Amino acid sequence: MASGSDRNPIIIGGLPSQVPDFDPEETQEWLDSLDAAVDERGRERARYLMLRLIERAREKRVAVPEMRSTDYVNTIATKDEPFFPGNEEIERKILNATRWNAAVMVSRAQRPGIGVGGHIATFASSASLYDVGFNHFFRGKDEGDGGDQIFFQGHASPGVYARAFLLDRLSEAQLDAFRQEKSKAPHGLSSYPHPRLMPDFWEFPTVSMGLGPLGAIYQARMNRYMEARGVADTSKSHVWAYLGDGEMDEPESLGQLSLAAREGLDNLTFVVNCNLQRLDGPVRGNGKIMQELESQFRGAGWNVIKLVWDRSWDPLLAQDRDGILVNKLNSTPDGQFQTYATETGAYIREHFFGDDHRLRTMVENMTDDQILHLGRGGHDHKKIYAAYAAAKAHKGQPTVILAQTVKGWTLGPNFEGRNATHQMKKLTVDDLKRFRDRLHLPIPDKELEDGAPPYYHPGRNSEEIQYMHDRRNALGGYVPTRVVRSKPLALPDDKVYAGAKKGSGHQKIATTMAFVRVLKDLMRDKEIGKRFVPIAPDEYRTFGMDAFFPSAKIYNPLGQQYESVDRELLLAYKESPTGQMLHDGISEAGCTASLIAAGSAYATHGEPLIPIYVFYSMFGFQRTGDQFWQMADQLARGFVLGATAGRTTLTGEGLQHADGHSQLLASTNPACVAYDPAYGYEIAHIVKDGLRRMYGASAEFPHGEDIFYYLTVYNEPILHPAEPADVDVEGILKGLHRVKPAEKGTHAAQILASGVAVPWAIEAQRILADDWDVKADVWSATSWNELRREAVEIEEHNLLHPEEEQRVPYVTQKLQAAEGPKVAVSDWMRAVPDQIARWVPGTYQSLGADGFGFADTRGAARRFFHIDAQSIVLGVLTELAKEGKIDRSLLKQAIDRYQLLDVAAAEAGEAGGDA
Repeated sequence: MASGSDRNPIIIGGLPSQVPDFDPEETQEWLDSLDAAVDERGRERARYLMLRLIERAREKRVAVPEMRSTDYVNTIATKDEPFFPGNEEIERKILNATRWNAAVMVSRAQRPGIGVGGHIATFASSASLYDVGFNHFFRGKDEGDGGDQIFFQGHASPGVYARAFLLDRLSEAQLDAFRQEKSKAPHGLSSYPHPRLMPDFWEFPTVSMGLGPLGAIYQARMNRYMEARGVADTSKSHVWAYLGDGEMDEPESLGQLSLAAREGLDNLTFVVNCNLQRLDGPVRGNGKIMQELESQFRGAGWNVIKLVWDRSWDPLLAQDRDGILVNKLNSTPDGQFQTYATETGAYIREHFFGDDHRLRTMVENMTDDQILHLGRGGHDHKKIYAAYAAAKAHKGQPTVILAQTVKGWTLGPNFEGRNATHQMKKLTVDDLKRFRDRLHLPIPDKELEDGAPPYYHPGRNSEEIQYMHDRRNALGGYVPTRVVRSKPLALPDDKVYAGAKKGSGHQKIATTMAFVRVLKDLMRDKEIGKRFVPIAPDEYRTFGMDAFFPSAKIYNPLGQQYESVDRELLLAYKESPTGQMLHDGISEAGCTASLIAAGSAYATHGEPLIPIYVFYSMFGFQRTGDQFWQMADQLARGFVLGATAGRTTLTGEGLQHADGHSQLLASTNPACVAYDPAYGYEIAHIVKDGLRRMYGASAEFPHGEDIFYYLTVYNEPILHPAEPADVDVEGILKGLHRVKPAEKGTHAAQILASGVAVPWAIEAQRILADDWDVKADVWSATSWNELRREAVEIEEHNLLHPEEEQRVPYVTQKLQAAEGPKVAVSDWMRAVPDQIARWVPGTYQSLGADGFGFADTRGAARRFFHIDAQSIVLGVLTELAKEGKIDRSLLKQAIDRYQLLDVAAAEAGEAGGDA
């Protein structure tokens, strides 16, 4: 039997190693050479030779296993560092002034009577990382394109403000209005990067940690998509994402690394500020976060550049011939490095260098102060420049730069590396003096001892300020800057919506299909058709959008390098480098990131795109609600389609697919205009108005409104009537219009229904007339949310203007003359229609699908929740009995007659349309 060594039946790094040896003698020579290197020069030298061989093998395109991590030293050797083109002395002065103003701004915001605080330690650690970017890499928008897209780390915002102050982009009054956006308006500065709050300054909201890295990946991908489709030239744009090592614990931070590698997004660079600390303590106290991240990024296919040590370590590493220093660096955990950042040089000499005579010898001629100032690479401008230059030059892969820093760097011993530094907001007089001295700033003691500490500005004509302006002019303008250059789109006329307005004839279709038909006609429009960006999480066929495959095609930068299994079908799966459809796999988070990138292209690149994101409605606001908030904050626009909506229309799928609450969640987002349409003609008017509001122009909104539309559509086939001649377009758009007046009956009532519930309401109308002599009008509540939003605005106006004639909400006006009680019904929980109860005249009752969903027939589910036609009948009769219009004994008769207590007695309901 062959030995294990001979069989070698393993796979290393994904490469098969069970390969026959065709030249055993040559193999033995190589093995002997390795043995000799180990015996004569030691294991460290042999290891070095092996690493160089692996490197050379890759250069020669020889497939070898990828290393998970490398030594705890800089990736770029000192000898390979490029020439640094900047003036380090001037840049140091600039950075010192920026550091001071950032810290003082937060400290002043914590003054008595204000106390709004802020964060200073994050920027203190990452200041040099930003400064090198500002001075040498970040492209502005002055050349007419989108420049670079920079995702600033949220907690570092004070440093960005402080730099803008030096450049006269922000005033001292604005710095003093940090976190006082309303009380100090118009000077107020937002806490974090918020485009909605500062629409001319910030581009990307990032402080909801994890969404920055995710958004940056899809922004880089969107840049490539726009270029491939000829929408905009984004070839010069580079995406920079500044992140924290603690932030990388968020699932969204690492969740889509493979997409960036798979699509070769070399227009993307992550800069991870590894200050080794979370908000409350070490990131990996017992481990090494840089090594861990290196292995994760390498495994995902990224180019990794580690920037661990500054230039003061170079002489020590150069004399480390036996690898003892590198071994010490490799084996020291992060928690200990954090401690070294807070201790004395003597402590470091004893505890880091002291346990091996070779290490002690290395530093025997160094003073304790020199040992203390053995620094981290993320504070060294030359080494940062080298890393950035290498990242920009690298082709075929995205790059991550892992830069080690000290949290609270330069702020003094009370801040640097302390576990509590993230929560520390105010510097004492002694802290300020030490800080000033550390930064060599000409600020007298008296100005620090009397009142709030002053800001520092070297003067508009100073060498430092002129240098800053010169660098930004050379790089194309100031950043961050948000500019809206796009022009309103030429929107199609009513002809494109004619199909939807005709109804479905004798064919039953779901509202999802009704929307898809509208979209298909819009995508054919010569003016705006190419601007639509369909997005779906691996469910295009579910939503009936496979019809788009042959014409629009699925975007893939590599095209389709295989024969599709369904190539002979009319609706074959088709990928193309110029494809229009984004198929982001089973990732709602990735799809929503694509939605945001596309929806903000009008500002980012000056070219509007119209994203259409279609998904299982249960997995939208519930799963990615934080990103929809990010979308609102980024002022992104587009259409969001919660397909297969409702708690009972998809009951074959069961509880986790049964959405009865996303409309309620949508109501919490101020930028979201949410509709629950019942018919195709309603969808046509809603989509038309959405395009007008978001992509057209008006006197109030010359560049369109910063909103997005959410439509819940269903998979249940129904007959769609043609648009009536007297269609109430205003009612459709405002949220309520009458779709079927009562034809007969004595006692009046009103049924308000939305979405898929409208057909049940119409059936209830028939039963009420035939069996109970009740005439009930049926209304389609296309938007409970918009009805409530308008009513709240009017109520607030009336509250603050009691001397004026009091305004009346639309829903009240609409129902004022409607006789009888009002009963609302939907496939949502009662809280959705209950939003308007306050403003409905007369008695009002809602029926809804409260509780968990389950798998059953549609009819059984609706009987269980008591929202089917017969239950609506009971609801109307109950309200009439309360008003004394009918005898209460009729209620029990209705319950018995329709067997409302027996779920099994209900008809199965409409079948078909299932996912």
